[in-house]
Amino acid sequence: MGNSCSNNLGIPPAKGPNAVGCSDFMMDHTVEGTFFRLYYPCVVSDNAEKPDWIPCKGYFYGLADFMKINRGLSEKIFNYLFGSFKIPAALNGSYKQNGKYPVVIFSHGLGAFRTLYSAICTELASQGFIVASVEHRDESASATYFYHQKPQEPEKDEASPPKPNPEAPENLVEEWMYYRSLKPGESEFPLRNKQVKQRADECIKALDTLIQINSGKNMENVLQTEFDWTTLENSMDLCRIAVMGHSFGGATVVEALCKDVNFKCGIALDAWMFPLDEEIYVRVKQPIFFINSEKFQWAGNISRMRKLDSSSTSMQRKMITIKGTVHQSFPDFTFLTGNWIGKILKLKGEIDPQVGIDLCNRASLAFLQRHLGLDKDFNQWDHLIEGKDHNLIPGTNLHKCALIYLCHIH
Repeated sequence: MGNSCSNNLGIPPAKGPNAVGCSDFMMDHTVEGTFFRLYYPCVVSDNAEKPDWIPCKGYFYGLADFMKINRGLSEKIFNYLFGSFKIPAALNGSYKQNGKYPVVIFSHGLGAFRTLYSAICTELASQGFIVASVEHRDESASATYFYHQKPQEPEKDEASPPKPNPEAPENLVEEWMYYRSLKPGESEFPLRNKQVKQRADECIKALDTLIQINSGKNMENVLQTEFDWTTLENSMDLCRIAVMGHSFGGATVVEALCKDVNFKCGIALDAWMFPLDEEIYVRVKQPIFFINSEKFQWAGNISRMRKLDSSSTSMQRKMITIKGTVHQSFPDFTFLTGNWIGKILKLKGEIDPQVGIDLCNRASLAFLQRHLGLDKDFNQWDHLIEGKDHNLIPGTNLHKCALIYLCHIH
């Protein structure tokens, strides 16, 4: 799709013991259906095809709209900067049978889509998780798509051949949905609150789809990928399910935990708490881990996270801040831009992106082991949950006086 401007840039390969495969699944071609990219441990293959990081041109258009720049110009720029990058995973690679793997549902941020967090998702899969990265259809993604049926031509006579299956891809028309900006004078909270509830429902729907796939039910994938989904029968440990997300996806984590007790814990990366209802804070009972960047958070947002402490024990609610990080240190963009462009566009912080993502991933794995009861060695990183590392701050870097003041006035 294009040429990268630097051979030194790229999404880092996962570090776990398993090779990683990925495949896209769309159940129900309509806008109400579920759409996600699945990352999973796969059989090693020397000639495996790697998927494009940006799946097709429609996503370039979406990013342009979200950034409010010209589509024609931005397509050329984005294609030049990002078009040749691949995700370090085997597209439709054969699933690796090795007992039952825990499950993570991942929710992307505002203006993102299902492929932009592959450094996190592939790492989890390499460490023995099945990860579904949901593409949200609440108009918060920069772009996504679904299908509607082509109108049927009237039959000419009784001898006409039978109509083809209306669900077959050749009888479907692709329709794109792009990010919806706020209208002039529109209040933001009603829109974001409605979206976060839909997002949580979409995470639950993705999990329900995986549960059915795990049960051996034949689930039709509209996209007709080459991956054999029947090999996932009995592959998932459905007693060990977590939800994870970035920014708006972090708020989605909290909403999803409230709505579905199948999620045993949640990890919120630089969560944007604004979309949540006030009453949700006392209703969430599961453990939550807030992993924040140093440059994005503000006192009002942190005080909302702190409200969750009152509904559970402080041992279950953890918060750390990664020094030298920015809000975009969690998506893949941080690996795909040089220092100059990365810092101008605020896609890079002061910390080495690999160091930052390793801290995020290892702390997450330790938290998942602790609260999903995994028999792994991730507890070697337990100290990271407490913020014990020279690149971490326990809790938040924000001034305590401001937080105390905000907690009192709210």
